[in-house]
Amino acid sequence: MGNSTKSGYELRTDLLGMAIGIVESRVQRQFENEHLKPEGTRQPVLPFTTEDILAEAEKLYTFVNKK
Repeated sequence: MGNSTKSGYELRTDLLGMAIGIVESRVQRQFENEHLKPEGTRQPVLPFTTEDILAEAEKLYTFVNKK
């Protein structure tokens, strides 16, 4: 790998992609866990929202900016 530095836009784009992956995995895990429960005790798993993605991306961005 070279010594290239990403622009702020590229960094945020990457972080959004990571955030989508994290939130998708979380929702999928919740869905799978609900299906392990007996019939009649399962709860619906809500789909993720744009706000969920942005909140996760903000956590990642805060981590990256931490010194």
